[in-house]
Amino acid sequence: MTVSTAPPPAPAHTGPARRGRFGVHLFLTAVSLAFLAPLLLAVYASLRPYEETARYGYFSLPRHLSFAYYRQAFVDSGMSKYFLNSLVIAVPGVLLTLFLASFVAFAVSRLRIRGGTALLMVFTAGNLLPQQVLVTPLYVLFNKVPLPYWMSDSMTLYDSLWAVIAVQIAFQLGFCVFVLANFMRTLPQEILEAAIVDGAGVWTQYRQVTLPLCRPALAALGTLQFTWMYNDFLWGLVFLSDGDKLPVTSALNNLRGQFFTDYNLLAAGSVLVALPTVLVFLLLQRHFIAGLTLGASKG
Repeated sequence: MTVSTAPPPAPAHTGPARRGRFGVHLFLTAVSLAFLAPLLLAVYASLRPYEETARYGYFSLPRHLSFAYYRQAFVDSGMSKYFLNSLVIAVPGVLLTLFLASFVAFAVSRLRIRGGTALLMVFTAGNLLPQQVLVTPLYVLFNKVPLPYWMSDSMTLYDSLWAVIAVQIAFQLGFCVFVLANFMRTLPQEILEAAIVDGAGVWTQYRQVTLPLCRPALAALGTLQFTWMYNDFLWGLVFLSDGDKLPVTSALNNLRGQFFTDYNLLAAGSVLVALPTVLVFLLLQRHFIAGLTLGASKG
């Protein structure tokens, strides 16, 4: 008896399936390039002298490329102190937002407190209110709230970085509570019950049992929150009157002349301002993607 070594027949739908997959990849590539086009154009313009783009246009082939505009943008705008201001706002804002949101989400989703669903709705409803509606009330309030001298050189909460941090936390807290509460509800309840049997208190259940399981969600939220707080321009402009305290997004305005604006120099400054958020995303990319996709595999 002979054994046949012929390969099995190919599935009947291999051709159409492969063409469909190629079409999806082609569509996603086109969409990605469309989203990246403004950034790529800014990088391309920042490497060319203004005289060249003024003569040949922004879409012409380059004749001279250099990084001179990046050094000029960093020095002329005083970007170093503005970078520090943005980090002082964004880093504590992200950490405090994630801590408070995770604690509230744990209470709502894992402890099953009375009125937890209503509390979650209240936190979520706060995101539905436009920020511009609260500009005037918050401006008046912050001018009346005293601040200890050791926290800021200003007498009130207005014109201090604490005002911007407080507003950022307040507006981002509801979204983080909503996401973390729904994520924690997908965790097996048996893990928490086993910890309770072993004598774990509420703080132990939160810090040693629940938080380690929420690392992907926390990393995804941390990346988003840092991007939103770092790129925010409205609250710094409203609550900070001292120019030396403004965030880095305002440093770009220092590159605009009174009668003339070198847009290639402005493009270099924009790329420098965007670099920290790109680096944060690259460092947390694996956790960010895991946090976005993990919920899709839960029952």
